[in-house]
Amino acid sequence: MGKLIAVIGNSGSGKTTLTTKLSEHYGLVPLLEQHQERPFQAQFQSNLKSYALSNQIDYLLFRAEQELSLRERTQVGIADGGLEQDFHVFTRLFLLKGFLNDQEYRLCERMVRALRRTLPPPDLMIRLSAPLDVLIRRRAIRTRTLDIVATQDLGTIEDIIETWMKGNTVRTILFDTTAHDPDYSLTIGPLLAALDQFLARP
Repeated sequence: MGKLIAVIGNSGSGKTTLTTKLSEHYGLVPLLEQHQERPFQAQFQSNLKSYALSNQIDYLLFRAEQELSLRERTQVGIADGGLEQDFHVFTRLFLLKGFLNDQEYRLCERMVRALRRTLPPPDLMIRLSAPLDVLIRRRAIRTRTLDIVATQDLGTIEDIIETWMKGNTVRTILFDTTAHDPDYSLTIGPLLAALDQFLARP
């Protein structure tokens, strides 16, 4: 069974960049978000309440399908966010913002719980952290055309992640992305050392 590493963190913290860099460095299977390819993302962005549930169900199933494909192999995969973050962070955020109602949120929760009876959680999580003002500056120069998170959501997302992490039982490495280091070449050393040890274990 393949191993799974999940890179988690706030919007703009550098999840996709780090996921791509680590996948190239170690030859890992990248499990990326694929915003442009998701069938309900554009509709959700233009009509938040009407498409929130469809979009979230699609994302959760897509992430589970990525994991299932990986777990059927012997390789190690790395996800930018992944099923855990999509549920614990973004599904929760959409509930708090009123895009999902309580029943719709509970439906997503039921589905994730059922999926986790078949799929084990990630073997390792890398949590990215940076101060709110840094994340806001990065989002100001972001060029993503489809993005359903607003700058004013960043503080709420950070609170949601903090609450989630208090009950998290998956081994987690904290990686500070505050420094201006676009390709992580200056700051990634200690993280690579920790990952070397993790990947060396059978």
